Amino acid sequence: MVADVLVVGAGPTGLALAVDLARRGVDAVVVERAEALFPGSRGKGIQPRTMEVFDDLGVLDAIRGAGGPYPVGMIWQDGRRVGEHRMFDPAEEGEESPYGAEPWMVPQWRTQEILSARLTELGGRVEFGREVVGLEQDTEGVTVAFAAGEPVRARYVVAADGGRSTIRRALGIAMTGETVDPNPILVADVRITGLDRDNWHVFPPRADGTGFLAICPLAGTEDFQLVAQFPEGDHPDLSLEGIRKVAAARSHLAPEDLTEVRWASDFRPRAALADSFRSGRVFLAGDAAHVHSPAGGQGLNTSVQDAYNLGWKLGAVLRGGVAESLLATYEEERRPIAGQMLGISTGVHRGEIRRGEATRQLALGYRDSSLAVETRPAPGPVHAGDRAPDGTVDGVRLFDTFRGPHWTLVSVGTATALPVLPVPMVRLLSYEAYGTGVFLVRPDGYVGWAGATAEGLREYAEGIGALGELG
Repeated sequence: MVADVLVVGAGPTGLALAVDLARRGVDAVVVERAEALFPGSRGKGIQPRTMEVFDDLGVLDAIRGAGGPYPVGMIWQDGRRVGEHRMFDPAEEGEESPYGAEPWMVPQWRTQEILSARLTELGGRVEFGREVVGLEQDTEGVTVAFAAGEPVRARYVVAADGGRSTIRRALGIAMTGETVDPNPILVADVRITGLDRDNWHVFPPRADGTGFLAICPLAGTEDFQLVAQFPEGDHPDLSLEGIRKVAAARSHLAPEDLTEVRWASDFRPRAALADSFRSGRVFLAGDAAHVHSPAGGQGLNTSVQDAYNLGWKLGAVLRGGVAESLLATYEEERRPIAGQMLGISTGVHRGEIRRGEATRQLALGYRDSSLAVETRPAPGPVHAGDRAPDGTVDGVRLFDTFRGPHWTLVSVGTATALPVLPVPMVRLLSYEAYGTGVFLVRPDGYVGWAGATAEGLREYAEGIGALGELG
């Protein structure tokens, strides 16, 4: 089998990347070692910036329909409700960031189903039961061998195969990190009677050393996600009876109130960053490149945005005739972001950082990237490398214009002459969120080039391949 891109791993990262590539006409094959999509709720929080990505990928309505907002935390003690706990610092949605208040809850298994359905709609596919056992690469491509079935020859390979990535190990790329918490944590999707679905139920640790228990209703389902911490060295029992004992010992629930375990796992929270995100024609993305504590709700979101960053660049090289050197900017841009988000995840886990502005991922950008060219002596609110805000001005919604695999030219508050480019163009008389200037917005919604006039714009567009996107 021959493909443009082989994506190893059918989690949120691999599926989001495959969707982005498919809409660009890139022949991408997704292979997954398991026989089916991941069955658990693990990464359930979708941050506002990822909602914007899902808007562009064409799955926002399905994601909204499948989930719901996070419930207010309810603290219990001795079988009594003793107070509410706000999980997130308050924020308001605005036209600049329409999904910007709080994360949207969708169990990970459902997010994957939605992305998989979108991939199928675009003509893509996932091959299950395909375990990678080795790979070899040369100047033209990569040959990947499997435990069963024919090998695949691809021009590029993306390892989205998780924290224990077979591809990363085969490449000899190390991960540098730390154990965030040596205490084992049990996570399970369960069915429970006797608890309302209006609250995230929290049972704090007890003086006798009994660890905490948290039970959160999973939006869009009949399930609850149960999380319990254990002393270092313990090995949580993942059976129905074992989890019943935990729930009964740490809450007012009777064992029989927990009626079913649909999925269960245990882990030790850690934070780790791959020493490199690339080796030749092979790229690392998602958990294969960075592993987070789940406390900050950053792992899935950072991973999907890895895919979003890499997707348009692979498409530009494979279908747009852009120089392969563009692919070097993937690691340049994403590795520093991943390192920053790892620090935030760890800080939230340890109670040093609140869930709020830092975890929404709206302020992340690429100002230091070689792709960010700012020519104005006094930039306004939006600088080259920043996320391009949404907004409806003069009847035009910017995200509607950005949506799709193209670049977009935006002029705000200036009558300067603009070159004719084969990309959508929007002229706004004024919009405070941007200030004044000319902005060339990348396919992933970040400003690539910004100027007071259009001087130098065509040269930038030609060099980056923007002129070939719609040509």
